[in-house]
Amino acid sequence: MKNLIALLVTMIIFWSCTPDDRQEVALKILPVESYVLPDSLEIGTTQIFTIRYKRPSNCHFFEGFYYQKSLNQRTIGITTSVLQENCQTLAGAPLEVDLKFYTTNNGSYIFRFYKGKDAAGGNIFESVTVPVKD
Repeated sequence: MKNLIALLVTMIIFWSCTPDDRQEVALKILPVESYVLPDSLEIGTTQIFTIRYKRPSNCHFFEGFYYQKSLNQRTIGITTSVLQENCQTLAGAPLEVDLKFYTTNNGSYIFRFYKGKDAAGGNIFESVTVPVKD
């Protein structure tokens, strides 16, 4: 019985110390500003692709890549977490991040880079085909 009371007291103390003013965080996919790809790929090797994006505010933080694959097609965007309070718009040069790509198939790869939305709200992509050397 003493253990049960001690557990209840501990839980009450823990919950009373938990902050209630948590910030809202959302995930947002940002467009790729530019990229550097090799002229060709070699099967069984890893290539580093340099991807550039603009951070729209000081509330956007890089989380990784939006990366979707279908056969030899890859769709790539920038995933950021966004805090919802006191954001300030940022201007300046794009940031660079590296994407490691391991070539597993022969033929060619089609890389589709997310470029934003059009006037109707549809996604815009820029496609690049990179051949795989034999």
